[in-house]
Amino acid sequence: MYFSMSDLDGPHRNKLLHSTVVPRPIAWISSLDATGSVNVAPFSFFNLMSGDPPLLAVCIGSRAGVLKDTGRNIAARGEFVVNLVSMAQLKQMNVTAIDFDEDVDEANEAGLELLAGHAVSVPRIAGSPASLECRNRTLIDIDGRRTLVIADIVGMHLIDAAVLDAKNLYVDPEPMDLVARLHNPGWYCRIENPFRLTTPTVEEWNALKQTGEAQTFLGK
Repeated sequence: MYFSMSDLDGPHRNKLLHSTVVPRPIAWISSLDATGSVNVAPFSFFNLMSGDPPLLAVCIGSRAGVLKDTGRNIAARGEFVVNLVSMAQLKQMNVTAIDFDEDVDEANEAGLELLAGHAVSVPRIAGSPASLECRNRTLIDIDGRRTLVIADIVGMHLIDAAVLDAKNLYVDPEPMDLVARLHNPGWYCRIENPFRLTTPTVEEWNALKQTGEAQTFLGK
């Protein structure tokens, strides 16, 4: 079935894409406003964009034509922290997704402990399996309704249990027990039954074709 985006209104485009591009990692962003008050909110239009230079991107929406607190804070201060969400923190993350008034402290409502950042002035969420300290590189306005944030990752806090070999940077994601966003409303998943698939070299692939094993490799 083909869906033309121009034939759909905004909410239906959003619903279709939310339900199709899955799973999506969750950026649980901590930021500071002009007075130094902490804001915490989750976003799932997010991902790593580059390893070298280390970049991530997150799209932040608006409410009634006004950019969300997180977007305004990033624009004003240029710093924020992306905390990844573990299964153990799922319900706390969900509380911070509530549409509180601007003067409500989401971290306090969710019972979160905050720890000082290392290279940025923004605190990170204690217990998060991985926290990425970020500095804004570019803000791209999207039709006056959303802001695409492209940021440099300047440092990362990672739980010890996930670090297999610090010297060689071998990381095991399983101890992080991360959750990801699925379709609306309120569906999530976690990493279970991981498997490994190595990519053959050109020489290995050509050898498979010569021996007739390429179709077996493809599962046919």
